[in-house]
Amino acid sequence: MMTISYEYEGALYVNLTNRCDCTCVFCLRHNGHKGSIYADDLWLEHEPTREEALDDLRKRDLPSYRELVFCGFGEPMFRTDDILWLVDRLKEEVPGLPPVRINTNGHANLIQGRDVTADLAGRIDTVSISLNGSTAEEYCAVTQPKDGVRGWEAMLDFTRRATAYVPHVVMTIVDKDKTPEEIQRCRTLAESLGARLRVRAYIPE
Repeated sequence: MMTISYEYEGALYVNLTNRCDCTCVFCLRHNGHKGSIYADDLWLEHEPTREEALDDLRKRDLPSYRELVFCGFGEPMFRTDDILWLVDRLKEEVPGLPPVRINTNGHANLIQGRDVTADLAGRIDTVSISLNGSTAEEYCAVTQPKDGVRGWEAMLDFTRRATAYVPHVVMTIVDKDKTPEEIQRCRTLAESLGARLRVRAYIPE
């Protein structure tokens, strides 16, 4: 039985795709997809339809969670239109729906071939974007995006645009091999785009 939604630290996470255009050096996908700290197995047998995902979420006591987070084994913004559809349906059906967050690599506009940030307005409360470096070279070394430097540029542009439509825009880095000076450079970059920086602890395999 595949995992569409799973609980972690009081939040409900939604897993919609295995697809990703990055190969981050710290990604849990590298350990053979078993033993994740979030769920036993997030590798999907198939991508759930939006209706399948909605049926799965309807079985949950959604108001009891502190947050609803679109984040699984892949890059959720491959399913941008389905996320928006799901949020609209849940907002219609569920009084007291918790805040909605998307954890993303920030490549949505590159993936979708259009600017999707305006579509997030009124639907998404927080966007958490993987930064992982203060320069294009560092970013590409850590994140290994399929589109190389274009991925870096797309991520920065998405962050800047998202701040106009989403109340909370956060950029994240993993503290693996990061000096205080490198972390500060990342913080300065995030703040220059209108976002704040969150430093995540590295979890070894």
